[in-house]
Amino acid sequence: MRGVVFDGKQPQVVDDLEIRDPGPGEVLVAVAAAGLCHSDLSVIDGTIPFPVPVVLGHEGAGVVEAVGAGVGHVAPGDHVSLSTLANCGACADCDRGRPTMCRKAIGRPGRPFSRGGEPLFQFASNSAFAERTIVKAVQAVRIPSDLPLTSAALIGCGVLTGVGAVLNRAKVDRGDTVVVIGTGGIGLNVLQGARIAGASAIVAVDSNPAKEAVARQFGATDFLESAAGVREILPTGADHVFECVGHVGLIRQAIELLDRHGQAIILGMPAATAEASFVPAAMFLDKSILGCRYGSSRPQHDIALYAELYRQGRLLLDELVTETYRIEDFAKAADDAHHGRVARGVLTF
Repeated sequence: MRGVVFDGKQPQVVDDLEIRDPGPGEVLVAVAAAGLCHSDLSVIDGTIPFPVPVVLGHEGAGVVEAVGAGVGHVAPGDHVSLSTLANCGACADCDRGRPTMCRKAIGRPGRPFSRGGEPLFQFASNSAFAERTIVKAVQAVRIPSDLPLTSAALIGCGVLTGVGAVLNRAKVDRGDTVVVIGTGGIGLNVLQGARIAGASAIVAVDSNPAKEAVARQFGATDFLESAAGVREILPTGADHVFECVGHVGLIRQAIELLDRHGQAIILGMPAATAEASFVPAAMFLDKSILGCRYGSSRPQHDIALYAELYRQGRLLLDELVTETYRIEDFAKAADDAHHGRVARGVLTF
């Protein structure tokens, strides 16, 4: 079968991948569509260290082909959106409703794939850049069959992370003020999360003026090419500032833009060894800096919720899909994503 493999030097599209049968508690999914996220590019450029060779991809949707023993919530033929969160469901964090903190869900890559007899790692417990993949049952979330799979693919990472950061982590309330630094795939979902939450002012900041129209479409009330103008719109600062780029200088800016009792939420992924600095005295008026893993999500609950919000017309998904590519055109899709030509490119099989 076809898939995108990274060998530590370069990614390539291959057609000789093999995958084992699903075991107990596992689901075999025929992937129909997979979003190309910057996290995939970060594996390629080394920003996210990961063992190789690895089958890339982590934002996908498809149709269940087979299930292992003990799986009852999905069956062959069901449409599913895939999460990357292979949480155990039994530890103290899972029991508290914090599956993103499950230690068994972090940094334990499996190897369900092989090529020429050599096992290949699975990226983010998902590997959606393959015609078929195996996930834990908890990662397969049934969705309505009338939801386009090219759109449903984006729920499993970009939407969960961006909208979840607003609703679950920051807990933005009606009337709050929000600044979003960076309007790529994650930033656009933060914008629409803030709109859904009822924020009164939603200021999008991006150096690319061509992104203004789509930022406003997703919920921005104002658009700036530099954070320098934020104080003209919000003189006392913002209740919530989301950094969605992964640049340490912008993290400092996010902190400096906070109002009293404000919080900066860090979503962008800097290099693993990067360090950010800020003035501690700026924090003494009950300000906070929040990390956020995967939108602090509960995928089985949140993916179903976002699918319903989409059907109600309140959550934009189709509009996120700037372009679709055949899997064989992965190089072009990666180049378009790297240069910011697309909000989200989606690979199809």
